[in-house]
Amino acid sequence: MILYPAIDIQEGRVVRLRRGDFARSTVFDDDPVAMARHWESLGATALHVVDLDAARTGAPVNFAIVQRIVAELSIPVQYGGGVRSAASLSRVAAGDVRWVVMGTAAVTQTDLLEAAVDELGDRLVVGVDCSDGMVATHGWHERTAMPASRFVEQLERLGVRRIVFTDIATDGMMQGPNVPALLDLAGRTALEIVQSGGITALDDVRRLAVEAPPNVVGVIVGRALYEGAFTLPEALDVLGCGGTGPAGPSAAGRR
Repeated sequence: MILYPAIDIQEGRVVRLRRGDFARSTVFDDDPVAMARHWESLGATALHVVDLDAARTGAPVNFAIVQRIVAELSIPVQYGGGVRSAASLSRVAAGDVRWVVMGTAAVTQTDLLEAAVDELGDRLVVGVDCSDGMVATHGWHERTAMPASRFVEQLERLGVRRIVFTDIATDGMMQGPNVPALLDLAGRTALEIVQSGGITALDDVRRLAVEAPPNVVGVIVGRALYEGAFTLPEALDVLGCGGTGPAGPSAAGRR
């Protein structure tokens, strides 16, 4: 299992939100590129970078910053935010990010999702953001009537290979992840899953390392690292991350 430090970019700065609320952001750094270099220097083997402005507007506002991160680092980058049109898909696909996370459009635009499967192959990751078991869209501001389990079944049929699972209620709240929901979803699909949201303490990382099935291949950690609940080297040690495995740089290909 690989640990992805999260870099969420809003108005050009590194922030963290609480439950996806854009009005409840905390600024942690003014330079996302410097922050990316910092995580790499501490041993990160991949990064999860989100353009929050793009997630809200549908346009990749901060993608130039993301491209700078990719250019300056030697580790792969997973990018999400604003991939909701053929134009934005083409722009992001042409970039050097290793993985591209599609969120809202994967729910609302099946044609675009199918195009992304064809164009990106194993670079495509679908964000499965849930509120009380139901899929949420548009930067988590709209809740659908589709259960996450049914959505995941559809993704598997279409050829998607990996998802990022986020329980909105726990994201950024420092109250622990929704492990039962993760385990339930992981038991219903063969898709690779990256857990996101709720990691609060090193014990949460230990629990995932022990309880998560093999198809849970990664975990995204944000606020806990930024607020010093534990260090990145400590978490990497718990997970036994040494740069190999299903999501590590040795499997990255392009960045």
